[in-house]
Amino acid sequence: MNRITNKSVLFNQHLRIADRSLLRLGQGGAIAILLLATACGGSQTTTESPSPDTATLPTSGETSESIEGQLKLGSLLPITGDLAQYGTTMQDSVNLLIETINSCEGALGKPVTLISEDDQTDPAAGASGMTKLAEVDKVAGVIGAAGSAVSSAAVDIAVRNQVVQISPSSTSPDFTERAKKGEFNGFWFRTAPPDTFQGDALAQLAKQQNLQNVSVLAINNDYGNGLVQAFTTAFKAQGGTVANEANPTLYAENATTFDSELTAAFNGNPDAVLIVAYPETGSLILKTAYEQGLLDGETKILLTDGMKTEGIAELVGKGSDGEFIVSGVLGTAPSAGGPGLDQFKQAYDAKFNREPNVYDPNSWDAAAVLVLASEAAKGNTGAAIKDKIREVANPPGEDVTDVCEALSLVRQGQDINYQGASGTVDFNEEGDVVGAYDIWTITDDGKLEIESTIEVGGA
Repeated sequence: MNRITNKSVLFNQHLRIADRSLLRLGQGGAIAILLLATACGGSQTTTESPSPDTATLPTSGETSESIEGQLKLGSLLPITGDLAQYGTTMQDSVNLLIETINSCEGALGKPVTLISEDDQTDPAAGASGMTKLAEVDKVAGVIGAAGSAVSSAAVDIAVRNQVVQISPSSTSPDFTERAKKGEFNGFWFRTAPPDTFQGDALAQLAKQQNLQNVSVLAINNDYGNGLVQAFTTAFKAQGGTVANEANPTLYAENATTFDSELTAAFNGNPDAVLIVAYPETGSLILKTAYEQGLLDGETKILLTDGMKTEGIAELVGKGSDGEFIVSGVLGTAPSAGGPGLDQFKQAYDAKFNREPNVYDPNSWDAAAVLVLASEAAKGNTGAAIKDKIREVANPPGEDVTDVCEALSLVRQGQDINYQGASGTVDFNEEGDVVGAYDIWTITDDGKLEIESTIEVGGA
């Protein structure tokens, strides 16, 4: 029995994406719950990936001092906090990339060093972590952060220190606008498309579902505000109405109760409520909505990438009838379907014995591009790397998906066009990539399933 939407109108294409065994996801997230470290305390050089079930910050005891001429990179990901479900396996993916690179002679003839910081899903911790990576550890590039609010707090520190920052999952449109103004001086990139594109995908999904009147309920941060704005613009362009456009329902990042917010969002019985949230708080929102009798099947629920996790059905729980509360929800999330995806999944499964989560391919690609750009630049500084990122990632050049093969070609002086696991990884002038979006749902048995894919433009 479908609790929230009529499955007869769901899409026909079925592509199951990373089971995310962990949290994955949950897709997103990955997960695992892991050994944590504080944002600025005790991070060390990573030389070996963590165990299959948990992502850990390095604890080898090695110093962060680099060998002369060695490439030193950092990661700034949420090992704790609301996005830990995603960040832990993202960290696993970065560790695996560095391990793979170092198995094929590293970069610049030396092993690549990785220093990892836990951003705690907190802007203050993210800023502190980036300050350490940039000013103490002197890294050339940083993979992260995950959340847009954390990346916003960290990016100016990276730019000031000429450190290349590549986020695998910060999707706020604000970064595009700031890049257009020249605020980042070319030091900002991301391997996930901005929410202007996801807003378009959500609007297309709403139209296909014959939804005319949609209300929004979103986390009050860069991610939530940006996605609400993007959806509102795209949905109105299609003739739709955002019921609470004049006063969108927003909730604080640290909120633990949502009664008043749900009352406001469901007021007037809209055709659907778009919920922009992360797994921890989003599951509480959906559970509360059920307890208030709001999930009666008349108002559909739309979700986004922040909630796309294999564990979401269990997090929200079952109703009094024994069925999963979120059965039948619909959501969008960037599709991980690059030319190098199968290769990445094979390596990931061999290492961790599980499927990758939603932003794991993006994390792998972010680290890969930094290493390849360093090799192409024959330099280990952010200033040298940032000018070579598009050269190794964009056409023209020989298409290559294997990172070791790509490194070999670059060492031989050949032009390459790296084809990633998350996509073709072609960056525009603002550091954005264009992508497709999966339409996902939760089946009656609590499994996350891909229903179709929506293509978006904006290159």
